[in-house]
Amino acid sequence: MSEVISIANQKGGVGKTTTAVNLAASLAAKEKKVLLIDIDPQANATSGLGFNRSDYEYNIYHVLLDIKNISDVRLKTSIKTLDLVPSNIGLVGIEKEFYDKDVKGKELILKDKLSEIVDEYDYVIIDTPPALGPITINSLSASDSIIIPIQCEFYALEGLAQLLNTVKLIKKTINPKLSIKGFLPTMYSSQNNLSKQVLSDLKQHFKSKLFVEKESSSYIVIPRNIKLAESPSFGKAIIEYDIKSQGSKAYQNLAQTILAS
Repeated sequence: MSEVISIANQKGGVGKTTTAVNLAASLAAKEKKVLLIDIDPQANATSGLGFNRSDYEYNIYHVLLDIKNISDVRLKTSIKTLDLVPSNIGLVGIEKEFYDKDVKGKELILKDKLSEIVDEYDYVIIDTPPALGPITINSLSASDSIIIPIQCEFYALEGLAQLLNTVKLIKKTINPKLSIKGFLPTMYSSQNNLSKQVLSDLKQHFKSKLFVEKESSSYIVIPRNIKLAESPSFGKAIIEYDIKSQGSKAYQNLAQTILAS
């Protein structure tokens, strides 16, 4: 059975794309067949895997408009078992297209499109935009679960209630199987008291939904890591760029925990 996981948080700069790209790559490195869907108009997951606009003509925008199927637009990446559905800045116009044309069932378009190819993959990872608009609603409607990255900085939990309410509403109305797979602390620094406080707050409120490494029984956090920050500029996932870095080890641990769940 394949699993569809959205990486979502309406706050920007929390590590959504970093998590989507590197979790997908780490799962693929463990010989799982993985599809990464970039559904963020910023297209950072697309460029982070080494693609630019001249490399492809069609993208997720054309899939949501029912011009193309996912199988028509997906790209092979440098990682053997990882495919990518690219995005493009033109995706910002999708909301206007939906409402101007009064598209029926617009919340379920991605789910319908995914149904054609989902069985080809062990995991589908969706990188969502920093907003709770129609794009993210489509992603959550198509997903089995959601991973919520939380940056270990000021205002980390700000807006979280709105996201959790959205998940609850979608579960109640459109997608009853949707669940929260876990909260993922990102940009963590063991030298920083604020990082420790955010992790403590998450343990207090969401302890059962934090990822735990089986062998050490320690909570999985994504560290602040120079190599992790550098890798997108080289168009590579961290596991390709520096497999021994702390950032790479953290995402490999996350992938292993998800495989074991």
